[in-house]
Amino acid sequence: MKIQKLIYITFLAILLGCTAKNSESSKEESVSVPATKTPVDTADFTNNFYDNEPTFDLKMLPLTVEGEISNPGVVDLSKLPVHSVIVKETVLSGTGDKFTGAYRYDGYSLFDILNEFRLNKSNSEEFKPIIDLYVIVESQNGEKAIFSWGEIYYPNHLHDILIAKSVMRIVPSKTKDMWPLAENSKIIAAPDLITERNIENPVKITVKSVKMTFDVNREIKMFYPKFDVFVDGKIVSTITEKPGGAQEITYESIFYGRGRGIHSTTPFHGTMLKEVLKNLTVRNKNNLQIGMIVVAAIDGYRTIFTYSEVFNRNDQAEALLIYEPQNQDGGAFTLYPASDFFSDRAIKSVKSIYFDTEK
Repeated sequence: MKIQKLIYITFLAILLGCTAKNSESSKEESVSVPATKTPVDTADFTNNFYDNEPTFDLKMLPLTVEGEISNPGVVDLSKLPVHSVIVKETVLSGTGDKFTGAYRYDGYSLFDILNEFRLNKSNSEEFKPIIDLYVIVESQNGEKAIFSWGEIYYPNHLHDILIAKSVMRIVPSKTKDMWPLAENSKIIAAPDLITERNIENPVKITVKSVKMTFDVNREIKMFYPKFDVFVDGKIVSTITEKPGGAQEITYESIFYGRGRGIHSTTPFHGTMLKEVLKNLTVRNKNNLQIGMIVVAAIDGYRTIFTYSEVFNRNDQAEALLIYEPQNQDGGAFTLYPASDFFSDRAIKSVKSIYFDTEK
C-alpha cells in the first residue's frame, strides 16, 4: 500500500508540474484566451489522446432562441451539461480543401440548448410531425448556419453539434504542429467533413418549419413511378429509374420508429442520394452553410435534410435512394437515412426533392 501511495503521489506531482509548465507557455501564445485549470496529461499516463494539451476558454456572448416556439428567451447555459467533440477543421479553398487544425471542443449541445423550448409549429394543423423543422444559428455579424431538427434530435450519435466554450489542440506526436486557436465561441458541427458551418460568435437560434405546402392524403395508393428534382423552385430533372453507373451499397438495419417501434431488421440496398443529385447542385460555402433539401412523398409526408447532411458527412452514414419498381406499397423510390436512430425521416413513394437555401 505504501508503494502504491508513493507512486500515486509521484504521478500527481509530475502531472501538476506539467500542467503549470504548459499553462505558462500557452499564456505566451494567446494572452486573451486563458488556459483552464484542467489537468494536462503531457506524459501520456493515460490512453486518452484528447487530454494531452492545455484547454483554452473561448469568449462567449449571450444566446437567444426564438421562432416557432412558445417560450422564446435567453439560454441559461449554466444549467446545461458540457459535452466534448473532436474535429478536423477544413474549409473550402480555390486550390482544394484547406485543413486548418485538429481540436477537441467542449460546450453545450444544440440538443440540450433547445430541449426546454416548447415547439409551436406554424404548420402543425396541416402537418403535425416535427421532421420538417430546422434551426438557423446566426452569428454576431449575421453569418448563418442551418441544422435540421432531424440531425439534432434523431441521429444515432447525440450531442455532436454544440456551442463551444473551450478548445484544445490535438497535436501530432511527431510533427508537434501547434494549430491556431480560436478566441471566440463557435458552433461546432462534428459530423461535417468540410467545417464551413463552424461559425464564430453565435448569438441567436431561430426555429422554423419548411414553408412549403403539400396535399396530404393518407388514403392514397403508396406508389409513384418517378420523382422530380427542383432547384430554387424549378424542375431540373425527372428521375424514372436507378441512375446508371451509380454504385449500389447495402446497409444492415434495425428499422425502428419513434411511434410504432420496430419495423424490420431487413437490410437496405440503394444508391447514395448525393450521387444522384451531385450534378444538380454545387458544393460551395453558401450551400454547405444554409443549403436545404426537402423530400416529399406522394401522400404529402415530407422531411428536411441540410445540404451538409447529404453531401458533407465524415461518417459515411449516407442517405440511400432505393429503387424498387415492383414494390406497389411504397415504391418505386424510397429514401433511407442511415444516420438516424429513428425511421421517421425515411420516405416511401418519393414524388419530389427540392433543393433551396435559407432565405
